[in-house]
Amino acid sequence: MSEQLKVPTMAEFMAEGKKPEVLFWVGCAGSFDDRAKKITKAFVNLLSKANVEFAVLGTEESCTGDPAKRAGNEFLFQMQAVTNIEVLNAYEVTKIVTTCPHCFNTLKNEYPELGGNYEVLHHTQFLKSLLNDGRLTIEGGQFKGKRITFHDPCYLGRANNVYEAPRDLIKKLDAELVEMKSCKSRGLCCGAGGAQMFKEPEKGNQDINVERTEQALVTKPEIIAAGCPFCNTMMTDGIKAKEKEASVQVMDIAELIANAEDL
Repeated sequence: MSEQLKVPTMAEFMAEGKKPEVLFWVGCAGSFDDRAKKITKAFVNLLSKANVEFAVLGTEESCTGDPAKRAGNEFLFQMQAVTNIEVLNAYEVTKIVTTCPHCFNTLKNEYPELGGNYEVLHHTQFLKSLLNDGRLTIEGGQFKGKRITFHDPCYLGRANNVYEAPRDLIKKLDAELVEMKSCKSRGLCCGAGGAQMFKEPEKGNQDINVERTEQALVTKPEIIAAGCPFCNTMMTDGIKAKEKEASVQVMDIAELIANAEDL
């Protein structure tokens, strides 16, 4: 992957009197978490490869307010949301793509009642549309024949019924997609949703991310594919807890596609 990524801002587009095809909403994880930054870079590389005119808000992007809302602080959520909506509407944004299902769900389902109406896509949906339109091509590459299981993020799957886009992309890699017993509408949460990402788990018999990792390991995967930076963290921690780092990787769908041809 190229080291020098050109990521234009909405302000730069506006200064030139232009509008991008899509706004890439990076999200807190994709901006600040070292692991999630790699997902951001992979997705940006794919957008560039497909010649998509995109822009980010840069320093004008703030948290969507999802963690505040899920933790019960509706006042803080509305403050954060309204601030973002004012910025988005000032730029006349109509189409948003994000690599985070939490941002995806909040922008898509929570913002309209506060005056933010946009077409919002998860990055797996957008990548699939690029493939369908012939703007992006995938070769199996290094993932051909690899056993890959996909963990459904709660806010992508059960909350928004997006199940097939990520799976279609895995199949395009000529990989062997193996399903966990609990998948799709019966998928098990990784444990990070509802603002649980930011606190230690309550006492119980087992951490939920370890239980979910065990379900994944039953399929004997070489790769656990994720479509959410929080899920990525939780499943990676689960793999560490089971001491399987040497044999099982946790990778985002964007990383799989971006790295398929990097042999």
